[in-house]
Amino acid sequence: MKKTELHKELKKLKDLKYRDMQVKIIPTVEPSSIIGVRTPDLKAMAKEILKSGDYKDFLNDLPHKYFEENQLHAFILSGMKDVGLCFEELEKFLPYVDNWATCDQMSPKVFKKHKDELFKRVKEWIASDEPYTIRFGVGMLMEHFLDDDYDTRYPTMVAKLRSDEYYVNMMIAWYFATALAKQYDTIIPYIEKKKLDKWTHNKAIQKSVESYRITDEQKTYLKTLKIK
Repeated sequence: MKKTELHKELKKLKDLKYRDMQVKIIPTVEPSSIIGVRTPDLKAMAKEILKSGDYKDFLNDLPHKYFEENQLHAFILSGMKDVGLCFEELEKFLPYVDNWATCDQMSPKVFKKHKDELFKRVKEWIASDEPYTIRFGVGMLMEHFLDDDYDTRYPTMVAKLRSDEYYVNMMIAWYFATALAKQYDTIIPYIEKKKLDKWTHNKAIQKSVESYRITDEQKTYLKTLKIK
């Protein structure tokens, strides 16, 4: 699909009320770049584009003009079945990711069958200087390495991260809140021993206390560990 045709299709799907909401919750994106297309519509478009196989020019046309194009790019990568191509295209795209929504909604299904290669990449991503590359790496650890593939070295890697970026620290807090829900016994020492910076430590506790997956007893104890 040509760029002009794609832009025309996206604008046909615009929802101005939805756009206004997005402008408020995605502050790192220039408001004029947000058309206001809902996620289900973008996912349906990505599915059709993948099915047609006509997406190479689009993936190479970086940076994109519209936020929705970044979303479409993320959803196309998420649906790719060739893991090698997926990693290749992902590495090209990550430096252009400039917001939490595109970062967090990009989740290639093919990674589930390629955990070894994924972990190698995760180590590189969290060592990046790009905030959304770091956030994506931590997100992949949270999504793929907190259940059967869990190892205590993973939270240790995340706990060592230090950043001045809000969206990096929020993901670290989210990671530890999720880890507390899934691997409480090995994660609680990170909170007890204050392995995170103050803001992230307290945010992880807050998110845990808000979670339905944490017991009331655990919540009561976590509240005592807040740093004042």
